[in-house]
Amino acid sequence: MEHKLSTQSRQEFDRIMVDKLSVLRNTFISRTAKFDAFFTELLDNAKRDLHEMFVRTYGLLYQQNSHVFTDLFNDLRSYYKGRDLNLLDTLDGFFVTLLQKMFLLLNAQYTFDDKYMQCVAEHMDQLKPFGDVPKKLAAHVKRAFIAARTFVQGLSIGRDVIIAISKVGPSQSCSRAFMKMMYCPYCRSLPATKPCNNFCMNVMKGCLASQADLNTDWNNYIGALLKLATRLEGPFNIESVVDPIDVQISDAIMNYQENSEAVSNKVFQGCGQPQMSRNKRSASSQPSQGSSSRSSRGPYEYDWKFSQKPYVRPTTAYGTSLDRLVRDIRQKVVVSKDFWKSMSHSVCNGIAAPLVDVTNCWNGLGKSRYLPEVMADGAMNQLSNPEVDVDIRRPNFVANQQILRLKLITNKLNNAHNGLDVDWIDTSDGKEDMEEDDVSGSGSGSGSGDGYKVVDPDLSFTQPTRKPVVVRTHTPPRGEYPREDRPYSSAPSAHVQSTLPLVTILLLASVLAATGHMTS
Repeated sequence: MEHKLSTQSRQEFDRIMVDKLSVLRNTFISRTAKFDAFFTELLDNAKRDLHEMFVRTYGLLYQQNSHVFTDLFNDLRSYYKGRDLNLLDTLDGFFVTLLQKMFLLLNAQYTFDDKYMQCVAEHMDQLKPFGDVPKKLAAHVKRAFIAARTFVQGLSIGRDVIIAISKVGPSQSCSRAFMKMMYCPYCRSLPATKPCNNFCMNVMKGCLASQADLNTDWNNYIGALLKLATRLEGPFNIESVVDPIDVQISDAIMNYQENSEAVSNKVFQGCGQPQMSRNKRSASSQPSQGSSSRSSRGPYEYDWKFSQKPYVRPTTAYGTSLDRLVRDIRQKVVVSKDFWKSMSHSVCNGIAAPLVDVTNCWNGLGKSRYLPEVMADGAMNQLSNPEVDVDIRRPNFVANQQILRLKLITNKLNNAHNGLDVDWIDTSDGKEDMEEDDVSGSGSGSGSGDGYKVVDPDLSFTQPTRKPVVVRTHTPPRGEYPREDRPYSSAPSAHVQSTLPLVTILLLASVLAATGHMTS
């Protein structure tokens, strides 16, 4: 009989713990999944928006080089998913590659090798072909991505802590005390008598001593999570950075187009005068830059007169906006402060007699007042617990492990709030612990150095500070870039339609045929 009651009381204890943890557990599981899905869809939308705009704006010129932009979005996604990337280097590498591609297109009448293009790349900081767009975009992307990645990992750590603690069973002493509190009244013919509230409190404070020790670090964690959430709603808003990234990159391209002659002249002075290409088109075969008739347009010219009406891009992903999503998360997690310390009260409010009923309750011996004082929270305060023996010399390993995880993620959340770099935490072990029902959620040149006169870069440039950059000469096969028949979420921005110089498009179209030797 005693063994049967012990088993039944253990099952009852586990059921109560699952019931008390389920709401908080499901909140962190669902919000982690929802934020992750939102961010992933936000990146997908931005990638499709850029492709749609650039296909309409730059046509085949973009399609032949779309892998440059795809690589950027792939790197951003990889960083968010935990890859060890330096975001500033990633954005810098993207604009270096973009500079090289555009320099070749805008100077297609010349022949360049990899060494020459490396010289171009090494001096991008002095050339500033894209204006201040790369610097501003890199700064915004870095702080927003760090904040978003750390925030979602903060949520996942909270989720994993709750899941781990929910699997901690009662000690033998706790099981005996719980059985005495819940089932011994039956032996005294008092089946309807509930435990005295203070009696229940001492039992549960002893049983949940290790869980209560999480409370301080949990509160610090929740505070850091909420602080970072305010950044996501303000200056570190990832939606305001990712959503218009196509327009910002197009602005950078236009900056270079408008200053391409000055940039090329400075490159020729610093890196050497290149040799004219043998396949150079004659000037008479190029369309007049002053002509605006459709007959003078290149075969890939985008005709603004027949463009579609500006399409207003959706401002949401995953059926919500970042502000609403973060606001919802804040409202859900803020109520979990002091959760671990209040568990004893929460349990006893459900199974024990009311506080005012101090005599008509079970005190462990009979139907009478419970006299011992109620212990404070935490393992160190249970030395004198009259109901549960807590061995403070043998701390709970699982609880201590979760305390260390909370301390670590709290520090990273605070660093992200301050705009500092944050390393990724490997949470694969935590994910493996989740049950199934927890988931709710790279040349155009020969490389010989022939064809141009090498000059001392210091004649026109200061000594470069960049590391050598290898020219990307890979041309993707047909079908590598996103298909044009795929549904997209937006069309070109009206800003780009109204500001892109027509003469530049004509220039790009006119030199396209001269680039065959580079792409063949």
